[in-house]
Amino acid sequence: MSQSEADKVLELSVHSLPNPAEAGRPALITSRVKLLAIVFICSLPVLLAYLTFYVVRPQGEASFGQLISPVRVLPEAPATNLDGQPVPLSSLKGQWLLVKVDGGACAQNCQKQLLLLRQFRLTLGKDMDRVDWVWLINDQTAVEPVLRQGLTKDKATLLRLAPPALQAWFDVPAGKSLSDYIFVVDPMGNTMMRFPAPFDTAGAAKARRDMDHLLRASLPWDPPGR
Repeated sequence: MSQSEADKVLELSVHSLPNPAEAGRPALITSRVKLLAIVFICSLPVLLAYLTFYVVRPQGEASFGQLISPVRVLPEAPATNLDGQPVPLSSLKGQWLLVKVDGGACAQNCQKQLLLLRQFRLTLGKDMDRVDWVWLINDQTAVEPVLRQGLTKDKATLLRLAPPALQAWFDVPAGKSLSDYIFVVDPMGNTMMRFPAPFDTAGAAKARRDMDHLLRASLPWDPPGR
């Protein structure tokens, strides 16, 4: 082989190597897109709530419920039913929740709020089955059998949950207590709104309008039933 032919062979055998930075770029972009998608999906209930309240809502309609921002996520804390059996809080997911927090003694004012909560859920009509009502008891005081039987008959959920977990899950203004409000929890377990309780007829109508907005806005991603 001549010198010229050998040089040509050597030239043909030299290849450029891939740039490591460029080779890893598609995988990095894919990971970022996936992360952004996850963040968007997790934020969707809150985004829809704000859209409903501040964009879709007709002018002149003031919101009665107070949006909680940032939302309070479902805590990883043990809860029990009234028989002392453990119940995972995650079992509450999949439905909108109307939540009342109070002690087991549940004096007259507490019972009035529970009655109002039951009636308020019934006013939701065809959307009623998308909403559960929950009484979270923050102490170990026994619940009167008559009250317990009546609430159970009306399909209320009664659970005991320790005060630290309640404080982590729900948010109230300074100087207020959890028993001063009815809380709205979305199907992912996020506390995202509170209604002052008890409320009169006018307040109940405004609260109903707020819930109608939320339920209508969430219908595409929250079909009825758990």
